[in-house]
Amino acid sequence: MQIDRENVLREFREYTDAYDASDEKTALKIKHTYRVAGLCEQIARSEEMTREEQELAWLLGMFHDIGRFEQLRQYHTFIDADSVDHAALGAEILFGTGISGRQEDSEHSQNKTEGRIRQYVADKSEDILLETAVRVHSAYRVPEGLDERTSRFCHILRDADKIDILRVNLETPLEEIYNTTREVLAHAEVTEAVMESFQERHATLRSLKRTPVDHVAGHISLIYELVFPESFRLVKQQGYWEKLLQFPSENPKTIRQFARLREEMQKFLNTKE
Repeated sequence: MQIDRENVLREFREYTDAYDASDEKTALKIKHTYRVAGLCEQIARSEEMTREEQELAWLLGMFHDIGRFEQLRQYHTFIDADSVDHAALGAEILFGTGISGRQEDSEHSQNKTEGRIRQYVADKSEDILLETAVRVHSAYRVPEGLDERTSRFCHILRDADKIDILRVNLETPLEEIYNTTREVLAHAEVTEAVMESFQERHATLRSLKRTPVDHVAGHISLIYELVFPESFRLVKQQGYWEKLLQFPSENPKTIRQFARLREEMQKFLNTKE
């Protein structure tokens, strides 16, 4: 598979230029895209995949969050439960038809460059793999029944996305991400269902999250779902999870909760040496 990176990057810039890059949420998703693409390539390289497969992994990173820009334009939020499944929307914008061949609603996006970003993929035989990985990258689990190769690329993209989500939560004001205020964040508590889920060592279901700090804990719980050794190495090296769990709450109960979460995650990561 041959990919013209320069043209993909140019088309991505032209696509995102149709949105307000001065908006903090738009800017963070542009930066996130580039970082996820690089992480996808790095994970593929660590798995000693072929150069062509590393290119495909990079391309998945560039594709994966296309739906976020329309989600933000239409709904002014990144919370899928309050708006739209951004991954499915991205797959529809990029590919126009579902995996089954069903024609999707093509009126989601106002961006006239939609669909053009993928024309620089020389080998169209990878379309099903690309669409599948984009469509399921934010699902709770990778669907069963996928062929081994497709499943592997899905996990590469999901690992890369999770790793950089930790950075986004640390470097971006949380009130911007979660559409809340600093005052609410400072006094919110982690709900007991989210605490229990975290301590069971799996990603927290969206349906359990009730408070802004539930989202913080939920994003850190994504570490439990990582697949590749390189992903765990990167998470440890970066240390974003630990900084996030030093959350500056003004609520004594929340401070104690985050201390418990920090201890639990440290124990888990110690098993990933």
